[in-house]
Amino acid sequence: MSNIWKLTKLDFYIIKPYMKSIYLRMLIPIIFAAINRSLIAGISFAMFFVPTTITLYTFSIIEKNSMERLYSILPIQKSEEVIGRYTSSIIIGLISLIFSLISQSIILMILGEFVSVFEFILSTFIGIILFIFYLSFQLPGYYKFGFIKGKIFMYIPLVGFLITFFLIIKVSTNIINLFSVIDNSPTLFMSSFIIFTIITLIISVLISIKILKNKEI
Repeated sequence: MSNIWKLTKLDFYIIKPYMKSIYLRMLIPIIFAAINRSLIAGISFAMFFVPTTITLYTFSIIEKNSMERLYSILPIQKSEEVIGRYTSSIIIGLISLIFSLISQSIILMILGEFVSVFEFILSTFIGIILFIFYLSFQLPGYYKFGFIKGKIFMYIPLVGFLITFFLIIKVSTNIINLFSVIDNSPTLFMSSFIIFTIITLIISVLISIKILKNKEI
């Protein structure tokens, strides 16, 4: 466990010089939320934006600077390396989500849009689900092909975001019905959410570990 936490901190140390750029990038989803006057749309965009930019800094820096050798000489298991990377990525995603929820809610209220508690909670759940889904597809791809060759996996969040945004805009009736189901059955929704998140993450982590171990053979 200590090795995983050390690897997580190493990832943050690697991207530390790029923090100013990261902060500036996080302003873009705020603008999107203001234009669309919707917290759900803004959070959906933010959770698409973070996996395609911020969480990939580590892979990009490591590959461009040939830092794979550093990881190969560290007294760690491949499973610890993978879990450490997932942990740092998820932490970045959660920090970005919290920042986006607060900043976008404030901007929307300044613009005269009412953000209900229900919308805030639902946006949080949607944000986490989307981020985990995008991340779970992206990271195995980068472990398999590397950052440069695996750039095609950047478009997975884009496709997912476009589908989500289309549903929000075009299928409003069904979404309202879905909101009613969630409002009437919060326990069922929470249970499904937790199970979906855990299963998706576990499968993704196991695939990434297998890929990394096969590279060593």
